[in-house]
Amino acid sequence: MEASDQSGIGIVAAGGVRVGPGQGRTVRMPRAQLVTRKVSSDQTGGAYSLFEVTVGPGGGEGPHVQHREDECFYVLEGRFGFVAEGERIEAGPGSLVYVPKGVLHAFENAGETTGRMLVSQTPGGTYERFIEEAGPAAAGEGIPPETEAPTEDVQRLAAVGALYGMEIVPLLP
Repeated sequence: MEASDQSGIGIVAAGGVRVGPGQGRTVRMPRAQLVTRKVSSDQTGGAYSLFEVTVGPGGGEGPHVQHREDECFYVLEGRFGFVAEGERIEAGPGSLVYVPKGVLHAFENAGETTGRMLVSQTPGGTYERFIEEAGPAAAGEGIPPETEAPTEDVQRLAAVGALYGMEIVPLLP
């Protein structure tokens, strides 16, 4: 037996969740990212949360530190460059990059096409609350072009991040 919530996510009778392609709450983030929550920490008893992240060419996430959760990236499509504590890692489809809490890291879509990853945080909760507050809901819009976020956006993201144990590190000029 299966029911569904407002976003079309299937709630399986045994307490599990089924989320189909294109389902989940999607938020637009700076630097050409669409972030779709697939599984929330509420659905996993706080154990983890899982997102599908779609990133346009040149887009990504700037340097930051998550002080409350570990983060794991699994590349589905495209080619990504990751930096973790100064070490550069290239990752293509089927690659997994694990970043423990407290480690400075960033990523960007290093390819010429749109890339997709599954991104999980353990334990769940704080990152998903950050995403909900930091980015506006995306209602069927495509991926925005890669542009640097204006200074006021970076400052706003840093303030919101601080509420959820994330430290946004500004890029040096």
